[in-house]
Amino acid sequence: MYMLVENRTSSFLHLKRSPGIRSWSVFVGIASIGLAAAYYSADSLAWKLFYMAGCFFVAAQNLEQWEEAIFDKNKGTVCLKTFNLYRKILTLSKGGNEQVVALLHEIRDVDVEEETVRYFGKGYMVVLRFITGFSHPLTQSAVLGCRSDVEAVAKLITSFLELDRVASQQDLYESSETEASDADEPQDEY
Repeated sequence: MYMLVENRTSSFLHLKRSPGIRSWSVFVGIASIGLAAAYYSADSLAWKLFYMAGCFFVAAQNLEQWEEAIFDKNKGTVCLKTFNLYRKILTLSKGGNEQVVALLHEIRDVDVEEETVRYFGKGYMVVLRFITGFSHPLTQSAVLGCRSDVEAVAKLITSFLELDRVASQQDLYESSETEASDADEPQDEY
């Protein structure tokens, strides 16, 4: 699953993403290697603690991030938050949280981008495109395989921000402008 809808109203959209089963499986697997090494080794207690701590840190480093996207029409902002367990442990709770805030009216498009993930194939993620030409991914990591889930999230955001209406109105305006300019051109009579 790419992102889950936590809360949705006409003026508020809250999306969340937590580490998936694959990420937790890797975490448990790496952490259990440290526990097994500590349990079965004949080394001193300090070495056993080193094995467990080292494997725990590697496991925490491979754990995906918790991510949130909060679209608020009342404030006119989108807030993208990430929480990383590894950074939280390393900085002793001073870091680990990142936050990006942008204005809603600056978002001009929502796309699904394809990303090649080494050894695993293709991954997909939603990208917010801004008027300034800047692009920002909705999440820091791509989801493998499930393009339809990612496209559903992109359509949900597009409809929430009413970008599909803006695009259709802009097309209508451009077509009426073209028709008017065609009418202004002098017609050659033969």
